[in-house]
Amino acid sequence: MTKVLTKTDQRPIRLKGRSFLALVLAPEMPFEEWLGRLDDLASRSAGFFLGRPVVLDVEGLQVSRAELQAMIEQLAERNVRIMGIENAKPSQIGPGMPPAMRGGRPADDFAAPAEDAEPAGQASQSGEAKASPSADAPQVRATSSMIIDTPVRSGQSIIFPEGDITVVGSVASGAELVAGGSIHVYGTLRGRALAGSVGNASARIFCHKLEAELLAIDGLYKTAEDMEPKLKGKSVQLWLDGDAIRAETFN
Repeated sequence: MTKVLTKTDQRPIRLKGRSFLALVLAPEMPFEEWLGRLDDLASRSAGFFLGRPVVLDVEGLQVSRAELQAMIEQLAERNVRIMGIENAKPSQIGPGMPPAMRGGRPADDFAAPAEDAEPAGQASQSGEAKASPSADAPQVRATSSMIIDTPVRSGQSIIFPEGDITVVGSVASGAELVAGGSIHVYGTLRGRALAGSVGNASARIFCHKLEAELLAIDGLYKTAEDMEPKLKGKSVQLWLDGDAIRAETFN
């Protein structure tokens, strides 16, 4: 039986514009060598990509549509799910592939147009960095800093792209901090800390006691195996010097 909609039934469908923080991966050629480095990161930080939205940035990458599709499939085999492709040529995107994406802005809620109106739509996505908010991450406001006055538990992600994160306590193994600015931990840092996640090379990481699984500043990372043994258990600050993360202890 076909239902005929009356005027009273024609309520607009609410569409919401929303901004999400996504990891951005920029493959390099030769691709197999780049995949090897990605596998190395994943092996030293288990679950780093699991369940995260990831955007593939292919700017300057001279690959065909078939080669790009093969890249996406190989990443999927590693549980890296691509939600969109950035800086791709129209000829590189085909049916069944993730959509082309561009840097977005926060968007307000809006209603879908009536049937006799021109179609319109808007989507928003935030790049660099490199993490997705979890359900138990605290709500944030547009301020320059976030202060967490309780320990950050294992499995919890704190995402604050607007500025610095300060934790008055410890960060457990398996927990994660992602800040657009610097990260300050007045306790033991055992989880992952990613500072400068929106392209801030001047961001730093400070902690009272370093036991971290992974540290990153502006997309460059160090795993626990890469850190100097003399830094373990010490009060440390880390910063970016060119393409290297530097660290020093506090007296």
